[in-house]
Amino acid sequence: MKTRTVRISAGVGAAALALVGVSAGVSSADDKPAPAPAAVASAADRFLGGATTVPAALVPPAGHTLSSVFRAKGVQIYGCTDAKWTLIEPAASLTGISVKPVKAASALHFRGPSWQSPDDGSLVEGTGPVPAPSATPNSIPQLLITAKASRGPGVFGDVTFIQRLATVGGVAPATTCTTGATTTVSYQAVYRFFKKS
Repeated sequence: MKTRTVRISAGVGAAALALVGVSAGVSSADDKPAPAPAAVASAADRFLGGATTVPAALVPPAGHTLSSVFRAKGVQIYGCTDAKWTLIEPAASLTGISVKPVKAASALHFRGPSWQSPDDGSLVEGTGPVPAPSATPNSIPQLLITAKASRGPGVFGDVTFIQRLATVGGVAPATTCTTGATTTVSYQAVYRFFKKS
């Protein structure tokens, strides 16, 4: 499987919020970094902690540009059905930045999958995820999610695609379970939101 390199996150620092900026470019050529002005790319690197690769299947189509990026920490909530753990919903807090204007942003992630900004009330719901394996063993897959609905003019208004990248943890327990039981598994990820250019 071919991959494309895109500038994204692996870590976040509190002081970076004052220095933030995010690359809006996405590469359309295999295995090449996304084109971006050096100042924007380096600000994104400072905020996100470096570059990583994005599987080609998770790159949004041409005509969609990065609008915000977040680091998420939370849990995947699983319920027991027929002695097997199945996903009920995620529950995560996100901290990041919007690109235009460049400013600190926060969000909540929950069933749907949905993301909502407590700052401006905007919300986006996703559907039809395209998966790719995580680079971290025993972790939930990375995803490209198509937005099916959004509301509000804020950070999530008019979002078209969502990437879940750099996933760590979150995999359902491999053990059997008792019907009706629930459990949570901690996870971390980077979420990137795109809007039509």
